Amino acid sequence: MRPRFTGTCLITDDVPALAAFYADVLEAEAEGGEPFAMVTVPGAVLSFFSVRGMEAMVHGSMGAATGGNFTLEFEVTDVDQRHERLAARGIEILKPPTTQPWGRRSVWLRDPDGNIVNLYQQA
Repeated sequence: MRPRFTGTCLITDDVPALAAFYADVLEAEAEGGEPFAMVTVPGAVLSFFSVRGMEAMVHGSMGAATGGNFTLEFEVTDVDQRHERLAARGIEILKPPTTQPWGRRSVWLRDPDGNIVNLYQQA
């Protein structure tokens, strides 16, 4: 059987804050707390684990780790509506709703740890 992708875990210094951010952006429920939480959306689980927890499990595992080097993408039905709701909540918008030459319409956000979140809809 080929591997099946089921989710991503973000390592953070503030599990409750990051889980709450993604629960708000994705209009989902956050489950758990320090040191582990998760937000489930159709198709995958986005989980959050503390830096301290990682270091407790494997000493030195976070030594070379850096943050903000990737983009998480979520398909939505209405980018403009999401943009309006999230901007009104004070969430940092990096790129307002834009239609790309290849047809995708997207808005970029920044999460509390500096990662880019791309909410997009197909044209």
